[in-house]
Amino acid sequence: MALLRRPRRTPLVMGIVNVTPDSFYDASRAEPGAAADDVLRQIADGADLVDIGGQSTRPGSEPVPAETELRRVVPVFEALAGRVRVPLSIDTDKAVVARECLAVGASVLNDVSALRNDPDMLAAARKAEAVILMHRGGSSPKTMQDRPRYRDVVAEVKTFLAERREAFLRGGGDVGRLLFDPGIGFGKDQGHNLSLLKRLESLVELGPLVLGVSRKSFLGRVTPDGGPQDRLEGSLAVACWAALHGAAILRVHDVRATRKALDALDAVLGAD
Repeated sequence: MALLRRPRRTPLVMGIVNVTPDSFYDASRAEPGAAADDVLRQIADGADLVDIGGQSTRPGSEPVPAETELRRVVPVFEALAGRVRVPLSIDTDKAVVARECLAVGASVLNDVSALRNDPDMLAAARKAEAVILMHRGGSSPKTMQDRPRYRDVVAEVKTFLAERREAFLRGGGDVGRLLFDPGIGFGKDQGHNLSLLKRLESLVELGPLVLGVSRKSFLGRVTPDGGPQDRLEGSLAVACWAALHGAAILRVHDVRATRKALDALDAVLGAD
């Protein structure tokens, strides 16, 4: 996948810009007028690509109308047109939002529903140069943390993502454009999240793996803290674990710190 070629032995770093008022980590929230500058700052900090979203999908969140999402994100892509050389991703589960953003500068589609929420999304996804399919337990972000259950979380997540890969192929998509996200924190409890991380190498068999663990609540259960603002160290530790076990892309809030950690790891991996 030329668009997302890795220049190092460690994963690419995907920055996060949430053009929303209610994302779980308030430091990642951006006002529409400032979001383009946030993207440029993350690129300057070392982001290999940046994910831009206009709807929070944190546990308990409510969906927003497509019109609201479009009003938040389309101006960001328009403001960045011709100004960036890294891929930009649109984080949405709505086909109309995907189509509009892909037409004005996005090249990656990141869909937390794995192309399930909108019957038109398969067709929209074919316009993207890369598509991220994510596993989410439960029927929606609002209810996904209501007692999630699995017999074997790794096997079930892997089976689900393989099935979504086949659906994309049946819809005329190119398998070479797909990336896979196990959905840490999306319809999983603490044990589920840790099992998925421990067995990442099994998930990598699907194809290029995207991992989002940055500042999530499971880290606050490992080492109790005061909230997302206290989880940088845990985020970096798990990022390095993921780098050593096959992840292709890390989706993070702290681009500069993650880039430094991965550069140090890359130096060790490249030593004689």
